Amino acid sequence: MSSPQVIEEGEIPFSIPSVTKDCKTWYQIYGPHPHTVDTSPLLVLHGGPGIPHNYLLPLTDLASTHSIPIIFYDQVGCGRSTHLPEKKSDISFWTVDLFLRELDNVLTHLQIKRNYDLLGQSWGGILAACHAKEQPSGLKNLIIANSPADMGSWLEAANRLRLQLPEDVQEVLTRCEREGKEASEEYEKAMLVFYERHVCRMTPMPEDLEASFKQLKEDDTVYSTMNGPSEFNVTGSLKTFDIRKEIHKIKAPTLLINGRYDEAQDEVVEPFFRAIAKVKWYRFAESSHTPQLEERDEFMKVVAHFLGYPSI
Repeated sequence: MSSPQVIEEGEIPFSIPSVTKDCKTWYQIYGPHPHTVDTSPLLVLHGGPGIPHNYLLPLTDLASTHSIPIIFYDQVGCGRSTHLPEKKSDISFWTVDLFLRELDNVLTHLQIKRNYDLLGQSWGGILAACHAKEQPSGLKNLIIANSPADMGSWLEAANRLRLQLPEDVQEVLTRCEREGKEASEEYEKAMLVFYERHVCRMTPMPEDLEASFKQLKEDDTVYSTMNGPSEFNVTGSLKTFDIRKEIHKIKAPTLLINGRYDEAQDEVVEPFFRAIAKVKWYRFAESSHTPQLEERDEFMKVVAHFLGYPSI
């Protein structure tokens, strides 16, 4: 399979009233340009919050196999978009609403607001669901991948999986958390054991995922403020997130995805399946939180089929 080419790359001005400097959202388009084909472009929302798009680049396979325009952007605060470290710990600034406004700004700037598909992974799925419940007329299909409907269930699942880790790893996690040493190398190594089981089970870790994590480590402003110090301890602005009572408002045909070993366990994603009228659920048998990497070929087949493209 030939690698698709980047056919457009740029920065989109994004006005944030409480920020004095000019902010920009970086984006990149693979495959045919959305304005040259009738095919709905697939706009991709990365996770984190604050973990840039690199680990989702396998989705460019769909540009090669089905000539689908694939659009990535780094959300403000991370990757190649404007960073705002001065806003670290400001939970009134880093909100779901901020990123919904950025998403709308991207759709408007790229002139795809009347016709687009949307894929959100992990935190990106939260963002996609919040966007979809407003029933935008141009949203044709929605893919919610590895995402929680509420943070309470997410934390319960994560901490249950934590209890299955080796006892010495659990001891390090508990001690470092008690001592406020979540930023230490010791804690990072212990978290890696969890990641190798429930985030990405591939060894060695794929380069694209490593690139995303490297950028997170260089600037964790968004992640630490919205999530908190770790997957087990959500203290930020997402702590009380719960969309369960509004899921029924999502009208777009929806594909729900998770993995057998995912930190987004079945009970975490099930509310979406129960409440969305037009929904299909696919659980990847050999994957954790990143099936687009762990079962790449199967993932692309599932997504392409859902979007209405023939098997190849």
